Amino acid sequence: MRYVVWGIIVLLIIAHQDIWYWDDPTLVFGFMPIGLLYHATISVLAASTWFLATIFAWPQGIEEDTMAAIADEPAPSGEASE
Repeated sequence: MRYVVWGIIVLLIIAHQDIWYWDDPTLVFGFMPIGLLYHATISVLAASTWFLATIFAWPQGIEEDTMAAIADEPAPSGEASE
């Protein structure tokens, strides 16, 4: 699934490079320019892809490694003793 997420990311990068709606005056739903709707759709797809990436492509055990590293650090001494 990790490779599927990377594939979607690559497709979103390619799809974001649009030039076909720059001069199109078409209104969708009677008020929204088609270029704006296109980019709003890309944004929703990007957010959905990020959600999938956190579920399927996030490294396993990273939180435990961080907590173990914090536990191994010496505690700060605070104020200097006299």
